[in-house]
Amino acid sequence: MATTKHATHTHNTLPEEVRAQSIEVLNHHLAAAIDLHSQMKQAHWNVRGPGFMAIHKLFDRVSENVEKYSDMLAERAGALGGTAQGTLTVVVERSFLVPYPLGIADVADHVFAVGATLAAFGQSAREVIDPLDEAGDKASADLMTEIVRGIDEDVWFVESHAVPK
Repeated sequence: MATTKHATHTHNTLPEEVRAQSIEVLNHHLAAAIDLHSQMKQAHWNVRGPGFMAIHKLFDRVSENVEKYSDMLAERAGALGGTAQGTLTVVVERSFLVPYPLGIADVADHVFAVGATLAAFGQSAREVIDPLDEAGDKASADLMTEIVRGIDEDVWFVESHAVPK
């Protein structure tokens, strides 16, 4: 498993222990965000059926949002004196997301899979907000809050395409 190393020289005033813990959390979510981005592109490229264009464009917009979250996570790790760990090798090793189902094409199947993986990522981000805040890293807690807000909205947009039962 990849370990988080952080620079010994930074003018960031958070205590080193807090920075190290935050960098670990940020890199954990960075790996999952990169995985999530690739899953959104998988859905975007392969969705078929009624409403194709709307879903295709929605999945592309969601993938752009997730890519933005990846950058925010990586840049926060750097701001804390850390190294963003976002290579594919690290992503494969560290992502906590369930692999995206290959071979599906139907809009309903993709809407379900995309909604589920977005929600799983959002839940994990939600679970680290209070611990980051309590450790004294309010900025990283705020970042995760911002990501959760965006993910919640994307889940809503995606699930709005599900046929009500």
